[in-house]
Amino acid sequence: MASGTSVLIVDDAQCFRRVARELLERRGYTVVGEADSAATALALAECLAPDAVLMDVLLPDCNGFALSAALTGCSQPPAVLLVTAEPDLGSYALIEQSGARGLVAKQALAATDLSSFWPAP
Repeated sequence: MASGTSVLIVDDAQCFRRVARELLERRGYTVVGEADSAATALALAECLAPDAVLMDVLLPDCNGFALSAALTGCSQPPAVLLVTAEPDLGSYALIEQSGARGLVAKQALAATDLSSFWPAP
């Protein structure tokens, strides 16, 4: 595996995954996989064991809060950062209960210091 913090991107929108991959790779992160659903994300997280997960709150088969709780409940949990196009979807209580490290609006992701949520690459 390549060096750097490994990241799994989970979003049902291919265009967002492409933009997120480019942003993360430019910042030195290693994108190890992409998933468009919770089921795929769980399978990939199990086999890839990423250090971090960038995850949309709204997925076709599950919400990101529930998926985050499942991922962060593992023995070696990844650091989950939730993203959303609708920032008023999440509350601090939901974020905390999900085990995620935070929630960022998709439109603010490029300006976000990811090292405050994840290990630095």
